[in-house]
Amino acid sequence: MMRAALALARRSLGRTWPNPAVGCVIVHDGLVIARGRTRDGGRPHAEADAIAEAAKAGLSLRGATAYVTLEPCAHHGRTPPCADALVNAGVARVVSALEDPDPRVKGQGHARLKAAGITVEVGDGAADAAEINAGFLRRVREGRPLFHLKMAGSLDGRIATASGESRWITGAAARQDGHRLRAIHDAILIGAATAAADDPDLTCRLPGLAAYSPVRVVLDSQARLSPASKLATSARGTPVWLVCTPGAPAERRERLAALGVEILEVAGRPDGRIDVSAAAQVLGGRGLTRVLIEGGGQVAASFLKAGLVDRISSYRAGVILGGDSRSAVGGLEFARLGSAPRFRLVSARQLQGDTLETWQRED
Repeated sequence: MMRAALALARRSLGRTWPNPAVGCVIVHDGLVIARGRTRDGGRPHAEADAIAEAAKAGLSLRGATAYVTLEPCAHHGRTPPCADALVNAGVARVVSALEDPDPRVKGQGHARLKAAGITVEVGDGAADAAEINAGFLRRVREGRPLFHLKMAGSLDGRIATASGESRWITGAAARQDGHRLRAIHDAILIGAATAAADDPDLTCRLPGLAAYSPVRVVLDSQARLSPASKLATSARGTPVWLVCTPGAPAERRERLAALGVEILEVAGRPDGRIDVSAAAQVLGGRGLTRVLIEGGGQVAASFLKAGLVDRISSYRAGVILGGDSRSAVGGLEFARLGSAPRFRLVSARQLQGDTLETWQRED
């Protein structure tokens, strides 16, 4: 039953921020009588969604067991606490995969259930639940979202020829899977150079998922994004956040803001570039939990040097481009091997002629 609840939670990834993606399955006498998941935009919560499903079918939840992938909330927001909703529904037992580290909840939801005489069990499916909500947990604990670096290139780690040609190194199946990644993240992040060179849409173009295109984030210290770019001209339809430094010219910011681009100001470094650690905190403060980095080598290097890359998806084609081509990662400027960021392989699979490797940072 917890596996079923976890599957429901995965279906909500990329759609619930700033809230976590949660699944709920309610069982009575061994039969599933209601299911729910956190809905798009974060409301209703999974428990409320399942309770509403049961009510619509005219089913009583008295004496039932609720399997939930995260501790039911105990605070009033835009909706009443889910712990109270479960109490009022008459469930007899709640099985939670994880305690919610949010200070507004953190054990209080479970305590409220126990005080009402409900049996509470915690820990079933904890590892899977923590992986699903790794971004939410990181934002609560560190104030920043999870950053997932996507790279698509050659066997020798190159993303374009010396002349800049890059379409297409990997095949159609790898590109399609990249759109799947977009759909399960809250935002896509690129740098100003990629925005200028590629003029990308950064939308999800899988059939049926266009409506789930994430926020587009551009790191652009001087607000040089062209008002005629695809990003700027589509900002009222799919949000675009431009992250710039205080020194970015006001007229550029105002021109982009008039098109619907949201301007976020963060601290700059002595070299004039954006401080990506400061940017990470600003993005976390805006509620983002999962950000997919699709920028070029300089952006990738900046986040790697700052220790902010938590996951890597590397799509590799069976081609060699050589040392005069463009690298997937810019200079990291370390002298000793021990300073290099390290990741462990989580999975590897074939996508027609290409290989997708998924890596996780070694904390």
